[in-house]
Amino acid sequence: MAQQSPLSSITPTADGMPLLGLGTWENDNPSECANTVKTALEMGYQHIDTAQVYGNEAAVGQGIAAADVPRDEIFIATKVWIDKLGYDDVLTSTQRSLEKLGIDAVDLLYVHWPVDTYDPVETFRALDKLVADQKVDRIGISNFEPNQVDTAIEHADTPIFANQIEIHPLLPQEQLRNHCSDRDIELVAYSPLARGAVFDIPEITAIANNRDVSEAQIALAWLRQKGITAIPKAVGHDHLHDNWASLDLELTTAEIAQIDSIERTNRRVDPRFAPW
Repeated sequence: MAQQSPLSSITPTADGMPLLGLGTWENDNPSECANTVKTALEMGYQHIDTAQVYGNEAAVGQGIAAADVPRDEIFIATKVWIDKLGYDDVLTSTQRSLEKLGIDAVDLLYVHWPVDTYDPVETFRALDKLVADQKVDRIGISNFEPNQVDTAIEHADTPIFANQIEIHPLLPQEQLRNHCSDRDIELVAYSPLARGAVFDIPEITAIANNRDVSEAQIALAWLRQKGITAIPKAVGHDHLHDNWASLDLELTTAEIAQIDSIERTNRRVDPRFAPW
C-alpha cells in the first residue's frame, strides 16, 4: 500500500488540480529524480510537474511507475519547449514526452514560453488536436503576460486551464493574478520559495519562528490561501515532508497582510527572451 502522510490525507485542489505539487526543474540525476518522484507520490503528493527542456521526463516516468499509487490519482504536467511550438513539432514532441513518461495522456500540457517558434494559431491548433485525440486532458500556458493570455484565449478552442508563472512573496504578480482570475485561469507558481530567498525575509522568518515552522511552509501556505497552486522543487524525504506539512498550516488574516506588505521585489527567473 502507498504510504500516506501522517499530516493531511487529502490535498486541496483547484478545479481538480492539486494545490501542492512537486517541481522537478534541475532534478537531472535520473536515479535521484526517479526516487524523489516515487517518494513524493507515496508520501501523498498527487501533482508532478516536469518539462521537455528539463531532460528528466523519462526519470519522472520511472518514479511514477515505481510508486504504489494508481495513475488516476496522479496529476501529471509537462511543457513544450520553445523550439517545438510549430504545429507538427508540438504533436511529435508531445508524443515523445508521453512515451518517456510512460503514460497514454498527460493531465496538463503547457506552452513553456510565448517566444521563438510560438505561433498562437498553429501552436494552439496542435494543442486542440492533442485534446481531441485524448492525449492531453487540459492545456496551459507559462510565462504569459496579460496581453499574451488574451491572445491565447482567442486562438485556443480548448479553454486555457492554467498559467504557470514565477510567483512568491517577493514577486506577488497582483496584476497578472487578477487578469487570470477574471478569465477563470488557474495560477501555478514555479519557484514559490524564490529559489531560497524566502528564508532571508524578516517578515516571513518572524511568522515562521512564532509558528515554529519553516519559512518554506509559510510561503507555501500564503500561496495556497490565495488559491494558487505551488510546485516547489524538493529532493530528499525531509525537504519533501516539510513542504507537505504546509497543507496543515492556516495563516491568519494579519499574517497574510504582513506578507502582503513586503515591498521588496526579486524576480529570480529572467532570461533574455522573457516577454516582460
